Amino acid sequence: MNNKPVCAIVGVGSGNGASFARKFAAEGYAVALLSRNIDYLKTLAEEIPAAQAYAYDATKTDSATEIFSQIESEVGAISVLIYNAGAGAFSNIDDTDVEAFQRAWEVNARGLFVAGKQAIPQMRKQTGGNIVVIGATASLRGSVGAAPFAAAKAAQRSLAQSMAKYLGPEKIHVSYIVVDGVIDIERTRKAMPTKSGDEFIRPDDLAESVWTLTQQNSSAWTFEIDLRPFGEKWRGRLRGGCVRLSTGR
Repeated sequence: MNNKPVCAIVGVGSGNGASFARKFAAEGYAVALLSRNIDYLKTLAEEIPAAQAYAYDATKTDSATEIFSQIESEVGAISVLIYNAGAGAFSNIDDTDVEAFQRAWEVNARGLFVAGKQAIPQMRKQTGGNIVVIGATASLRGSVGAAPFAAAKAAQRSLAQSMAKYLGPEKIHVSYIVVDGVIDIERTRKAMPTKSGDEFIRPDDLAESVWTLTQQNSSAWTFEIDLRPFGEKWRGRLRGGCVRLSTGR
């Protein structure tokens, strides 16, 4: 047990998750790192002060109570939960099977539901808390080739909004980040060699935005922000007297 506030991050990889962990640790938090890759988490935890690794699969609901209780007893009550777990097949309805559709929902929507159910009671023991959900443009529109992912992300966003309205009076701030761009990691750079650096979102910059959300005063909370690199292309279309903006991707 420590005397620092606790940030739990579900879905920690070498990109966003690692940047979230480093940022919150640098700001004085103890950090609980959760993902399926326990070997990577242990290595990362050695690099970050007051960080502990926990093997956690967002689709395995039967382990949630044990893991989150362990975090509370070993690290402390969670005051910030960052839900960064995300998965989904990028295919149309003809090419998608039921299993792929189900898994996308399990990771993005049900996974948030389960993690929230565990973290919220810990936040209630304090003066409130923050839940930040890392979403995607697919939560706002379903493209032809993203039937499972878009459906799951839309469900995730609606759940986050419902949570925000319900938990706000208890000083638990729920926010949703629409990530409208490609994360700048080695894998995506290799997959998209023709993209310029201006077209990628740097994980450390995303982490700064997450940190800012958790520091807002309750008189002016943000529920949703969208983040994109300045090199991302926009396309505006006039509908019903308002401009709707999309990236066209």
